[in-house]
Amino acid sequence: MGFWRELIESALDRETLLEEREQVEWIARDPTNAQPYYNLAQLRRMQWKQEEGLALLLEAVRLRPSFAEAHLALTEVYAVIGDYRAAWKHARLAQANGRSSGVELLERYGISESAE
Repeated sequence: MGFWRELIESALDRETLLEEREQVEWIARDPTNAQPYYNLAQLRRMQWKQEEGLALLLEAVRLRPSFAEAHLALTEVYAVIGDYRAAWKHARLAQANGRSSGVELLERYGISESAE
């Protein structure tokens, strides 16, 4: 089973590198487009590079304040690190832009909007 695992991991690593390169090139071509920042942030989060992911997500919402998916991702990041005030802020911004799943997530886990 080690052979197959190595083969699959190697293929996934190559695909991830290709995807990263595409997103970085997209940012270079169109630095005011929020989408590649979001895409790259999601890759960084999957690689356990949370700080890089957070910075990229913040840039995505700076570029497009109505970017609900990025606000949802920020809700998750902030909830995990325990910054509930920021989690609620982004959950509410996502909700205002048509996505309520961040609010539902925080409510489901009993995280009060007044939590510190």
